[in-house]
Amino acid sequence: MTQPLNQVKEWEQRRDEANRYYQRGKFQEYLDLATKNLHLARAIPDRAREGYTLNDLGLAHLTCWQPQRALERFHQALSVANEIGNAPAQATALSNLGSTYSRLGRFSQALEYFDKALPIFRRLQDTQGEISTLNDVALIYTRLGEPKRALLLQHQILRMRRLLGDFSGEATTLNGIGFAYNVLGKFEQALEFFEAALPIQRAVKNLLTEATTLNNIASVYHDLGKPKQALLLYYQVLLTRQAISDRAGVATTLHNIGFTYSSLAQHRQAMKFYKQAMTIYQQLGDSLGEISTLLNMGTLYATTKRKKLARSCYQNAQELAEQIEHQPLLEKVQQFIDSL
Repeated sequence: MTQPLNQVKEWEQRRDEANRYYQRGKFQEYLDLATKNLHLARAIPDRAREGYTLNDLGLAHLTCWQPQRALERFHQALSVANEIGNAPAQATALSNLGSTYSRLGRFSQALEYFDKALPIFRRLQDTQGEISTLNDVALIYTRLGEPKRALLLQHQILRMRRLLGDFSGEATTLNGIGFAYNVLGKFEQALEFFEAALPIQRAVKNLLTEATTLNNIASVYHDLGKPKQALLLYYQVLLTRQAISDRAGVATTLHNIGFTYSSLAQHRQAMKFYKQAMTIYQQLGDSLGEISTLLNMGTLYATTKRKKLARSCYQNAQELAEQIEHQPLLEKVQQFIDSL
């Protein structure tokens, strides 16, 4: 009996260590430790711990921008949870599958998994799990062009977070509300919510979410016709994201800098930043980021009377949108092609 007990203790210690790496943004180290823990859980053998580790591995692959591998691990975790009747693990795996499909731009599939996870979280009275899933659903509504529906949900989430005293989560929700107002074109209101999120993020020393909020504030400055203010902030965000090795965030910021230079009619500078963003999006397998950049590059080529290059960008965007079966994006791309 001594050996399995020692192995269980080793598994627990390694998982704690892995979580510390995750919180510090050292995702490759987190992935390495989770991989070792999977071998250990299978050696014990312990199906419940194997399921938890498969879920940890899914999160590791997701943060390392390997969404297909993340999907494999989350499906395996769900299979183990179903087999042993572990309801909390079922809800977690379903929610994580939803998050991964959302990141891939496959929103209808994402919503299906979230709809399965929510009743389990509610039955278990796991308010944090429910809130996290609802937050993901609200962001999908915003991206699907239903910001009013998202706002109703975000305000409900904000009340729930405040009741729990979830300080850090409150900032995430304030950011989400700002994002929805921004999509609605209510820029001053968006700015209010983004600026309310910042001091909380600084208090909890969360550089990742602080950079996201500053990026959103810069976008509002751009929309308010203040591109030079936006650029100053984007460059600040870029330095932070590079320092914490947030490659997805770096790509987003490079894209946004390109877009701002484009609106200032500094076409050569804009194209330089778009190309840098494209390289990272392709390495990460981020189809949504790639499509968005291709459309903006195409628009830039069309503006400077290079229609052949513009058409090539739009067609590449069309192929990617077909691959991820994203109907709203396909319609948007077609409009760009028709405008030529």
